[in-house]
Amino acid sequence: MTATAPSPAPAPAAASVSRLPAVSGRQDALDGVRAIAALMVLLFHVAASTGYLTGAPTPVTRLLSRGEIGVPIFFVLSGLLLYRPWASAALGLRPSPGTGGYLWRRLLRLMPAYWVVMAVAIGMYSREHLSDIPSMVGIGTLTYGFDPHPWWTDHLGPKGLGQMWSLCVEASFYVALPLLALLLDRWARRGTSVDVRARRLLYALGAMSVGSVVYALGALRTPDPPYWGSLLPQYLGWFGGGMALAVVTVWANADPSGAAARFARTVAASAATCWTACALVYVIASTPVTGLSRLNSTNAWTTGFSVVLYGLVALLLVAPAALASADDPLVRRVLGNPVLAFLGRVSYGIFLWQFVVIFVWFDLTDHAPFTGDLLTDFPVCLVLTVAVAAVSYHAVEEPVRKLGTRLASRRRARTGSASEG
Repeated sequence: MTATAPSPAPAPAAASVSRLPAVSGRQDALDGVRAIAALMVLLFHVAASTGYLTGAPTPVTRLLSRGEIGVPIFFVLSGLLLYRPWASAALGLRPSPGTGGYLWRRLLRLMPAYWVVMAVAIGMYSREHLSDIPSMVGIGTLTYGFDPHPWWTDHLGPKGLGQMWSLCVEASFYVALPLLALLLDRWARRGTSVDVRARRLLYALGAMSVGSVVYALGALRTPDPPYWGSLLPQYLGWFGGGMALAVVTVWANADPSGAAARFARTVAASAATCWTACALVYVIASTPVTGLSRLNSTNAWTTGFSVVLYGLVALLLVAPAALASADDPLVRRVLGNPVLAFLGRVSYGIFLWQFVVIFVWFDLTDHAPFTGDLLTDFPVCLVLTVAVAAVSYHAVEEPVRKLGTRLASRRRARTGSASEG
């Protein structure tokens, strides 16, 4: 049966249009959110490396130990930014993006800078394993997360690459997204209006999020919970939260006087309230209700609470930035200021290089494992990591991005010439 086109939305008022969330282009506020996530992860790793998080937990160490919440923030952002074109297509507002072009852009964004870090980390700390071709291929393709028995004995990564487990999950989501989008599109297109289609998408994403919690609980009953808990299904709820925000942003733009647009304006106007709630939920997530660490949890209650609370923290932080208009003064001032916007642009490098910087700094200062002074080591590691990340951004990430843009332009030009001929 052929799907009918969705019913058109009423013509928007000019004042409403000016307050709609952005659905394309770079957003400084989202870069600011990305910067916060990268800095949280860096602080968490420096605190852990100095031994500050070992011993009897204190309120301060519990707060610092939840810096791992930077990971769900990254995942929510990825779901939001990458799914928006497919959400728009599912609502009948544009054609679906091409899978080949999408995967090529993701490859250029993710891999070249990662390969540089990989070469440095393996060369410095794991040269004796260079002859292990299968593991080198797995590390080089970010598929090593599927290896149940890696030679580094845990499911994080080799020395210098311990944070890359989440990049493996991210890469898995990139590959899975076109199929997820296709299934969601077919489900949504049973609706005959934009509103119905959007609601169907949100219902499906809600079910996917519930499914990720069920998976997380089920992983605890396997012989190797850390392995099964490091795979994509456990984190689909966090990606799904960002995908739901993508649906709302597109829906709001399709019907500026409808429920989604009113919801977006309400959330944007309540940004301070959302961020206050975010801080409060973060404090709750720092209590024993989520256990010692999400990565080491073996209890169903603490695992369930950590998955839900971590995702809620990420959503409350990201939603005001995602749903605000581009000129919203509060969001732009708090998250889109020049400092956070800059750190957001180089945040991928901050994420990639942090462990190499930490280990080099500790070697230079003759730190024994899990010793050091957080108040001294964090500022130094922060400055060094940002500096290396800035070099990575200008020397690797931007040139690769520009090269990809030029190649895509040439391909479109050749395709256009061929079609004219």
